[in-house]
Amino acid sequence: MERRRRARVRTLKSAHILFNQHRSVIDCTVRNLSPGGACLVVESALGIPERFDVMFDGDKSIRSCRMVWHKEKQIGVEFA
Repeated sequence: MERRRRARVRTLKSAHILFNQHRSVIDCTVRNLSPGGACLVVESALGIPERFDVMFDGDKSIRSCRMVWHKEKQIGVEFA
């Protein structure tokens, strides 16, 4: 059952999770993306705070987001 407000498009992009005033960085892969959120694949979801920024490789844009769910190596985020 789909619970998202907007459909996400499958993608495979590199990105970086930024927190601690951008002094801490975790590499991730964007698996799907919509104007309202994304699914990120990480080595481990442990230690990632509820709110952080994501910097997308390529265009270097930065989006503030909030973690809405997590599994062992995946996190779902909603853009602020």
